[in-house]
Order: sequence, then C-alpha cells, then structure tokens
Amino acid sequence: MINQNFLINGESMTKWYAGVEAGGTKFNCIVASGPEHILAEIRIPTTTPEETLPKVIHFFEQVKQENQIRLESTGLGFFGPICLDHESSHYGWITSTPKLAWRNTQVVHYFEEQLKIPAAFDTDVTAAALGEGRWGNAQGCRHFIYITIGTGIGGGIINEGKPLHGAIHPEVGHMFLPHDRSQDPFVGICPSHQDCWEGLASGPAIKTRWGQPAETLPANHPAWQLESDYIAYALGNLIVSFSPERIILGGGVMKIPGLIAQVRAKTVACLNGYVQNEKLLQETDQFIQLPGLGDRAGELGAIALAQTIS
Repeated sequence: MINQNFLINGESMTKWYAGVEAGGTKFNCIVASGPEHILAEIRIPTTTPEETLPKVIHFFEQVKQENQIRLESTGLGFFGPICLDHESSHYGWITSTPKLAWRNTQVVHYFEEQLKIPAAFDTDVTAAALGEGRWGNAQGCRHFIYITIGTGIGGGIINEGKPLHGAIHPEVGHMFLPHDRSQDPFVGICPSHQDCWEGLASGPAIKTRWGQPAETLPANHPAWQLESDYIAYALGNLIVSFSPERIILGGGVMKIPGLIAQVRAKTVACLNGYVQNEKLLQETDQFIQLPGLGDRAGELGAIALAQTIS
C-alpha cells in the first residue's frame, strides 16, 4: 500500500510515474516518483513482445488498482536501435535490433493505448543518463555522458541538459578503436563490425576471448590491462568529440575491483595533455565516476524520462 506519509485526506499527494528499463534479458518495471519514493517494482523476463509487453501492462494496472493511484506518464528506456524521429511514421518503434523477435515492434503507441497516459521514449542508456543527472553522480552537470559496459556497450549523451539525438541516437559502443592484433589477436564478436568497442570489450567479448566470465577473472589477469586500454581509447574519443563535464561508467564489467582506477589513468595518458581541463587532469576521480544510482540507474532513469513530459 502507499506509505501514509504521502496521503492527505486519504488521497496520494505524490505524483507517481511508470518506468520501464527494457533489456535483452529482462524488463525492469517500476512505479515511483524518485529514488526515495518507490511504490512497486518487478523484473519480467524478456521473451517475445506478445508475451512480455502484456505482463508489463498488467503490473502497472495492478499497482494502480491495489494502491488506488493514477499514473502521470510512462518512461520507456529501450534497447535499440529505436526510431526517435517524431516526423517518421515509425517513431516509437524498435527497428533493426539483433533481437529478431523484437524487430519492427511498435512500443510507444502500445503503451499509450493500454495505459491511457503519455509515454516518453528513448534508449535505455539515455534514460540511465537522465537518472544520473537528476539524482546520481552527474547532478549539476549540463554536459555529460553515461556509458554502460556489460552485455553490450552503449552510451547516452546529455548536452545542455537534454539527450543528444540526430538522424538516429548515438551508438557509441560501435565506434572503432585502435586494435593491435599482435597484442590482441581476438577478432571481436560484433555481428556487424567484429572489432568495434562492443565487439572487443563487452562482457560477452571478455568471456569469448578468455573462456570465462569477467567476474571470475582475478584482478591481476591480463584481461584488465587490455580492457582498460580499450575503455580509455573510447573515452578519449568521446572527450575530444563532445567535451563532457563528466563521464559515468556503469554496467557489470565496471564492477571489477580496480578497473576504474586503470581507466582514469589511461584516459588522461592517451589524451597526452591535449585537453587542458582542470577537472579531467586534477580531479580525474570526479570526472570519471561510477553511477551514483548503482544498478538502479536505468529504471530510475525511466522515471526521470517520464517526468520530462508530465
């Protein structure tokens, strides 16, 4: 039930929002107004649209009924690629995703029709970026980047406090990095590009290259020297391209002890003094950070996304 602190004359005075962080293995669904006010949440396995989406709707309807509340809007942070062009007839669709069952799936219209409230739509990493900007370690920043390094690699770029979009949305995980095949003969696993950043440094790439999951590799394993090299190259590219005030690194791979310290030092080294930014050079531990919201960055980011249209 609703916490009684939020009730006046029997009615909720808190504005509640629905949030969906849609990933390749699960949908994280939440009803909240922020990190301190979470009413309900659930994890729903990602199977097919026909099976998964009705379960998500049922969860939100059940929360509304049981707690006698109304929802203001829905924030949908989805795996991509997705169409964010409001002028396109395919706005609000999942498009050329490698998850074949989800290709050409209409998302926004479905949620708006089922829940009868407006829906804000963006990538899952952009939603996480918005969450970090609102409540996490990017508070106070107008220009910052959120990166997730896990099953895949993706990034949300926030410019002037708003998500950066173009012809499509940023796909930073597919940038091309220096790949010294004498040091790393691994060909990469990306089905489109082989040795792009995601193909070389995602969680599945680590497992394929070394024969075991990242979390089972010891801290002194050569995997981490290589991984920190690739992450630093990518961050160097992002810094000279977008001039962020801060970079947040999330995802399962970044939980490896000591990895972020290596990334910080190597990022500064690879820029070789070209970017004269005091915070980057003197306060690197503040410039490159882990998520303040931890594993909740995506789902709380979906709430922050919903609040952009309420």
